[in-house]
Order: sequence, then structure tokens, then C-alpha cells
Amino acid sequence: MKESLIKQAYDAAKERYAALGVNADDALAKLKNISLSMHCWQADDVSGFENQGGDLTGGIQVTGNYPGRARTIDELRADVLKAQSLIAGNHRLSLHEIYGDFQGQVVDRDEVEPKHFQSWMEWAKANNMKLDFNSTSFSHPKSGNLTLANPDKEIRDFWIEHTKRCRWISEEMGKYQDDPCIMNLWVHDGSKEVPANRLMYRQLLEQSLDDIFATKYNNMKDCIEAKLFGIGLESYTVGSYDFYLGYGAKKGKIVTLDTGHFHLTESVADKISCMLLFTPEIMLHVSRPIRWDSDHVVILNDDLQDLTREIIRCNALDRVHIGLDYFDATINRVGAYVIGCRATQKALLMALLEPSKTLQQYEAEEHLFERLALQEELKNMPWNAVWDMFCLQNDVPAGDNYIAEIQKYEETVTSKRG
Repeated sequence: MKESLIKQAYDAAKERYAALGVNADDALAKLKNISLSMHCWQADDVSGFENQGGDLTGGIQVTGNYPGRARTIDELRADVLKAQSLIAGNHRLSLHEIYGDFQGQVVDRDEVEPKHFQSWMEWAKANNMKLDFNSTSFSHPKSGNLTLANPDKEIRDFWIEHTKRCRWISEEMGKYQDDPCIMNLWVHDGSKEVPANRLMYRQLLEQSLDDIFATKYNNMKDCIEAKLFGIGLESYTVGSYDFYLGYGAKKGKIVTLDTGHFHLTESVADKISCMLLFTPEIMLHVSRPIRWDSDHVVILNDDLQDLTREIIRCNALDRVHIGLDYFDATINRVGAYVIGCRATQKALLMALLEPSKTLQQYEAEEHLFERLALQEELKNMPWNAVWDMFCLQNDVPAGDNYIAEIQKYEETVTSKRG
């Protein structure tokens, strides 16, 4: 796409938005400062580098077998950097514990230390990137159906120790990068059928969390993530949304909202304003469920636009952290990164271009026809011309030009992986 055409279209779009009281330049500046937390597990189908082998467990499933999966730390890092080169702005990388640099050694999860992530910290700093972190409770001989809520004290203590160590690692990451590392805690604990004692497992989970969070840190932030169900664990989830919302509100923890972890008719966007009243911050894992938590690649759909509009309308960019969480092995994995990140940025841009003050004034004056009419007309506004300018300003391909870049990378890099 020619630079002159992009500038010409942007100038026209800028005028149209100005007529609505919206400054397109300001929207572009704000968007550039929003960092997404990219998820490392898209590049290798949630395999990690533990060298323990085995299939995914804990209600997780990756579908597809597209060639070119990252098999090593170097390959995964190369894929992440390639994806980031096609996404405007500076972004973060979220690591699961199983992605440590273990140098071929078997390190069990209750033995992991910050040294196993030192090379990640150095690599991220060299590439102007910040790190976030996740404990890993699934795909382990001791994971089964219950981890932190397991009545077996030996198993429960193993996972408590693992999670404590993950918080320690996160603290060291935060110190190294001089920016808080956001650590997400999610466990798959549940039951295929309805248990006879729901309360007991939740009491155990609460006790485990209290033990884990007893140590206070200054350079990391704790997040707790709920789930609706996992594959094979459909009838009961110990760490449900109600459980974690109550715990987060009571203990002052960040609650993670994964957009795939709710009933399909629920509005995750509607939860934003509620949680901002009672929890310190919010962590988002943006995914795309189709009938269940199927982790499809994020696209620019109504749900995503509702979510980003709510963040902007609440003026909550400083309290809402945005991460991505999906894993698709049916298509080019680097391409999946780029599609999802750019879609999320597009939705944020559309939200930033909304004349919120005018809409709120209509609402306050009960001019509800005018409010609805303007909301409808906004759908026809030339936000895509502003998006192309955002890409141009940040030296990434505008329009569909990134497709050829990914095809070339596949031809020269990922197709050689066998």
C-alpha cells in the first residue's frame, strides 16, 4: 500500500473524526503505549522445554498438526521476534514455567529457580521486551484432576511449593526488568461428575492460596484465573469465577478474566466495570471460544469490540492488563500471533476513536435515540484509514501486506524444521 495513499486517507478520516470531537492523533499516541502480553505457548502447542514428554492433560487440548512448530528455545524466540516485527508497538511476552532454559536437565516443578529463566530475562532485555509469568499445574505425573485442591497433602504441598517458586521467579523477573512481572495462577482442578463435597475442595484451595501468598513481594503482581470447565472435568471446577472473584475481592488480588472461560451467552465486557469497583486491577486473557473454551485465534468480532470499548469507557487502561491466550496448530503459528494481536489493537483503536463524551451526554440528557443513532453511524466511520496510519507510523506492514512476510518466513525458516 502506497504511503501517499495512506496519508491521504488518514487526513480525510482525521477530519471526519474531528467533526465528532475526536482527535485521531491522540488515539494513535495512546494505542502505541498499550502493550499486549503475547503468550509463548502459541509457538509450540503448549509443549515447553521440560523434557518430561507426555501429552497435554488438565483439560487442555491443541488441535491441528501444521508443520513448523517451534521445538527449541531458540526457535520459539525467533518466531516471537518475527511476529513482533509485524505488530506495531512494544509488547510483553508471557512465559509458562515449563518454558525454562533447563539446558537439557530434568528439573521438577518444585525445584525450579530464577536461574532457569536468567537467559529469558537477558534475551527480553536485549529485545526491549518485558516478561510475565505463569505457574504450570497441568501435564505432569502429579497433576491428575486435582493439584492445589488435592486432599492428598503430599501432592498438594508439591504444587504449593511449585507455585511459591513461580512467584519467586516472577519477583526476580520484575527486579531485572524494573517493571512488575504479572504472574498468573491457574489450576485445572475439577471433576467429571458432581462431587459429593464441593465445599471441601474449595476450602483446600483457599488454604493453599493463603499459604502461597503469605510471602509479600514488591516487583510482581499476583493474578488468579477462573475457569468454567476443562475437558474431562466438565461438572465441577474448584476455582470457579465466583470462587476467585470472592477471593480476589477479599484478599486484594488481581482476577484474570479469560474470555474463553465463561458461558457463551455471558458478557465478559460487562464484568469490567463491576470488578474495577472491588479488585485492584484486572488481567485479561483474550481468546475466542466457539461453543466451548476452544482457544481459536482472536479476530475482530463483536465480543472483542465490546471488551475494548468497556476498558476505554471506564478510563481503565492503567488498571487493565491485556494478554492473549489461544493455541491453534491448524494454521501458521506465527501468522496466528499476528492476526490475534493486530485484531486486539484494531478493537482498541476503534474504542479510542469513540466520541465517549458525546455519547455520555446524550445518555445523561436521556436522548436515547441520538445515542443509538450515533453508535450505529460509528460503524461506518473510516477507522481503517487510521489503522493504516498507525502501521505506517510504526514501520509495520499496513493492510494485508504482512501475509507475504509470514509466507516468506515459513518458506525460509519454519518449513525447514521437519
